[in-house]
Amino acid sequence: MKKVLQIAVSLLLAFTLLGSRTIVQSSAAKASPDGKPFVVEYYYKAKWGYADEFLTLFKKNHYPLLEKQVEMGRMLSVSAVQPRYHGTEDGRWDYRVTIVFKDAATANDSGFDEKALIKQMYPDQETYKKEEQRRFEILEAHWDLPIKDVELNSK
Repeated sequence: MKKVLQIAVSLLLAFTLLGSRTIVQSSAAKASPDGKPFVVEYYYKAKWGYADEFLTLFKKNHYPLLEKQVEMGRMLSVSAVQPRYHGTEDGRWDYRVTIVFKDAATANDSGFDEKALIKQMYPDQETYKKEEQRRFEILEAHWDLPIKDVELNSK
């Protein structure tokens, strides 16, 4: 029963975050014509015992795509952190990847063809797809959180 409740809460949180993310991203894209960088934090929670495997696959198949987009100018930077200590299970995450996009419009550009970039960078599509499937099989939860700076020095 406890596991069912945890899954239900996780799904509710995921749907809430996905819904709010869509609203935040679309309004941010319209509200940021000034071209300021747009920051999104991506949280990954692997199944217990699989965090290292997840990171290995992330670094092999996903990080190079992000690096390429930094080279292309779509993104300004990509960084990752992990918690130093364990928290409670309901708040646990294993890795937070922060991407700084050039601006909100770039972050939300539905015309960017990532699939073509993937085919170019990973000619062995069968292996790539198999490893990406595995990366998501061992993932227990994932959420994206667009963030903004808060001015603390203003009166």
